[in-house]
Amino acid sequence: MGLVREIVASRYFGTGGPASAFTLAFQFPNLIRSLFADAAISAAFVPVFTELLQKEQKKDAFQLASTLLLCIIAALGAVTALFILTANTIMPIFLGPQFSAPLVDLTVGLSRVLFPIVLLLGVNGLVVGILNAYGHFAIPAIAPLVWNVVIIGCLVAIRPLFHGDDQLYGYAIGVLIGTVVQLLMALPALGRLGFRFSPTVDLRNARIKRVLVLMLPVTISLGVINFDLYINSSLGTLVSEQAPRAIDAAFRVYMLPQGMFSVALATVLFPTLSRYAAARDFDGLRATLSTGARQVFLLLIPAATFCAVLATPIIRLVYQGGAFTAQSTDLVSTALFWFAFSLPFAGVNLLLTRTFFSLQRPWIPAGLAAGNLVINLIVSLLLYRPLGVAGLVIGTAVASVGMTAVQAVYLRRLLDGSLEGTAMARALVRIVNASVLLGIVSYTAWWLVDHELGHSTPAQILAVGGSALAGFAAYAAVVLLLRIPEAQQIRRLVLQPFSSRRRSR
Repeated sequence: MGLVREIVASRYFGTGGPASAFTLAFQFPNLIRSLFADAAISAAFVPVFTELLQKEQKKDAFQLASTLLLCIIAALGAVTALFILTANTIMPIFLGPQFSAPLVDLTVGLSRVLFPIVLLLGVNGLVVGILNAYGHFAIPAIAPLVWNVVIIGCLVAIRPLFHGDDQLYGYAIGVLIGTVVQLLMALPALGRLGFRFSPTVDLRNARIKRVLVLMLPVTISLGVINFDLYINSSLGTLVSEQAPRAIDAAFRVYMLPQGMFSVALATVLFPTLSRYAAARDFDGLRATLSTGARQVFLLLIPAATFCAVLATPIIRLVYQGGAFTAQSTDLVSTALFWFAFSLPFAGVNLLLTRTFFSLQRPWIPAGLAAGNLVINLIVSLLLYRPLGVAGLVIGTAVASVGMTAVQAVYLRRLLDGSLEGTAMARALVRIVNASVLLGIVSYTAWWLVDHELGHSTPAQILAVGGSALAGFAAYAAVVLLLRIPEAQQIRRLVLQPFSSRRRSR
């Protein structure tokens, strides 16, 4: 649904300067959110909260959550108010000379409307952390879908109330309303768990200090992907008015397999990793981590191959139309091609980082994330002049590969044992070979259909959809034939409901 939202917005606003203004206005609170709210709060809170539940100290766990909630409201409320007052000073710092004065003013105005989502997502992060610790994932998983539906509705209904570039305020208002709805959806589930809010603030509680101490490195570690994106978008203003929006549009397609597979897997495995860590069961933790990493590679290496091989047809099908022209397609498909190289590594990074969090050793990935940002910045600055948008995204890919390798080395030392490296190497060789076949089959199928039917929308759907079916069918056949254990696991999970139905008959 996030991709559908992006499609609708692109048809209205394209990749022009005003669309880039919205991109930068939205990414800044999103960056702050990744540092001080939402997933950062959840990741620092869940290990401590889970430990209390494991020890059957439910009252203390709820007191911890209540105190932290009041701290979040006070701190993020103050940050939000301060930003709204000083946005006209803060936002121009991140805008290059390609941005005209009207675009700067539009960026500032939009950021003021959007920044309250930081406070809302801070509260939501704590609520989701409590639900995940209890093994409840359905509502937090469905809420973002509803968030996107609300935004799409506001784009259609509210946008026409504004004129010219100010129509982007309809988009911003939709994001704000959608975030409120997302939080309201999660609150009733707390009552069903028996959660009781306590108005008492106990700042002397050692566990509060422990969560806050954990949060600082966690915010750096989890915020790295948003830091990378904001670096790319901000440096994009040195390339052209269109570059920030082009990079963001490619990033949204890139995040589709990321969100469906690696983010979902890391979210579900995090409480399990935390339980193993709390019990000091490092054998179980290593096995869970290694299997999870191989599953991420199994799903994301073929997805990356497909995105790289068919970047232009994908972007043409998804975005082109309305204000999104063929020139926009060329720019966005270039960014997507290079983003594809970082896709599997970014996915595994999420799982590795959360493993450090489960061990309550967050400073290691925090330091590595800081190094990652420096590498991204250096490579991007070196390459943006000769390569434009491609140079900025290559910086992200290089940094992502390095982050994966170094995190794995540190975890191996920390857990004092192998991360099943031999099994990983065998699986990777098979997965890469099967992905090469996927790329060949997909491109061939697309070329044949495209050559015969042309570029009409039905023809594009048939060409891209048919090539995806052909490529992934070939990939699935090969990985199952090669008996990759993780592929067999997924096959059993898919077939389990059908076999259970047959037995019940």
